[in-house]
Amino acid sequence: MALHIPSPPISGFHLGPLFVHFYGLMYVIGITLAVLITQRRWRAAGGDPALVSDVALWAVPAGLIAARIYFDITTPMDIPHVWYGVFAIWSGGLGIWGGIAGGAAAGIWRIRRAGASPGAFGNAVAPALLVAQAIGRVGNYFNQELFGKPTTLPWGLQIAPGNRPAAYRGYPTFQPTFLYEIIFDLALAAALVWLGHHRRIRPWGLFALYVAGYSAFRIFEESIRIDSSAHILGLRLNFFVATVMTLVGLTWFAFVQRKQPDAPSAAAPAAEPVPAAGANADGANADGASTAGATATAGPGRTTAGDDDDGSSSGVPSGAAGR
Repeated sequence: MALHIPSPPISGFHLGPLFVHFYGLMYVIGITLAVLITQRRWRAAGGDPALVSDVALWAVPAGLIAARIYFDITTPMDIPHVWYGVFAIWSGGLGIWGGIAGGAAAGIWRIRRAGASPGAFGNAVAPALLVAQAIGRVGNYFNQELFGKPTTLPWGLQIAPGNRPAAYRGYPTFQPTFLYEIIFDLALAAALVWLGHHRRIRPWGLFALYVAGYSAFRIFEESIRIDSSAHILGLRLNFFVATVMTLVGLTWFAFVQRKQPDAPSAAAPAAEPVPAAGANADGANADGASTAGATATAGPGRTTAGDDDDGSSSGVPSGAAGR
């Protein structure tokens, strides 16, 4: 008898009078892990870990709202037919493209207010976002959604008849696209971490590769998914979005890696003026203290909190990147 992946018989559990959806629970777990991973990476880059929590406080709600708006606009046929249908994210329906845009906009705003570098923060958060997305796909598994075309492969996903598209009611097993994405997301996250430790990646470089890599995978995924979607020229809308974002990410990465070294970052504290010849001893001592305080020591594979040795700025202020 062929082995297949069974779908779970339940989508949540009762906690007193509340019903906890696994879909939402997976997002909570994913976001929590993303915050913890980013705090560790941001601290290693010389930033203040407290900034990560502040950014998450604004970026997560903004990302969820934007993700739902994207879903409602692009797949209105899947909105539940109840008055609160446009808000019912617990039943599934979050567009990753909207989530990235909304979360990034809110995050950049908070990072700039803290006087830190959005590009350096983007490099720190990129692998963490992939981990969060991988865990979020487990929620799609519990909802029996976002699967691919029918298949007889041993790892085919069993879908209950009530959750199959009308045109595929006679097929019992389907491509487990949720599993493909989990594997790819974790592999890409590991690759970005390795790249960041072994190559000189400028601010925004890892985030650009995250956009390009994930989008490239979505080109493949959109070619086998059969859930409802708006179509253009016979292809799913997100196929075109993924193609455009792949090109954007690759172009973005090439641009930030090849551009000339920047001037010192505006986020870095301004240097003390050099005293004129003949300045008194107190002035000389103050200047010496300022110079010493502006020097940061970097560990293996890391740059200082000020300017990189190739002349570019890491954008992480010395001392702290927090508010």
